[in-house]
Amino acid sequence: MIKTDRLILRPLTLDDAEAAFEWTGDERVAKYMIYSTHESVETTKEWLRTVRFTDTAFEFGFVRKSDNKLIGSGGIRLKDDGFWEFGYNFRYDCWGIGYATEASKAMIELVRSKFGDVKFKAECAAENTASAHVIEKCGLEFKRYGEYSSYDGLKIFKAKIYESR
Repeated sequence: MIKTDRLILRPLTLDDAEAAFEWTGDERVAKYMIYSTHESVETTKEWLRTVRFTDTAFEFGFVRKSDNKLIGSGGIRLKDDGFWEFGYNFRYDCWGIGYATEASKAMIELVRSKFGDVKFKAECAAENTASAHVIEKCGLEFKRYGEYSSYDGLKIFKAKIYESR
């Protein structure tokens, strides 16, 4: 568990399905994500059954301290290329108030405290300027364009790829 000024980052559980469906079932939130919009709480439960913590992959639910409400999720994991990659998503009504930056910085600090001087990477859809701004506020810089697709292959995005300096 990690505590920031406004958030608690803690492992997700199956009991979080209803709260998580508030963003996984929202087309506005899922627009640039690698998952398609969840059609039901059952789809969210299926996803939650796959979420795991390992020595090199940390997945969190983001809980707002002020009301103890689960408002998003994200994670940071070591990739095969040696970079630690992070990502996040939040309920639509929680956009634009700094939660993504706060949670991302906390995850980055966790990895630095455990593993020292490591490299970080993040990517977002090129059209997703808000997410690009979060990544930049976390100290990463734009390196190149790439592409990513959703798990089901129905969405393909031109991506902006960022790396630590």
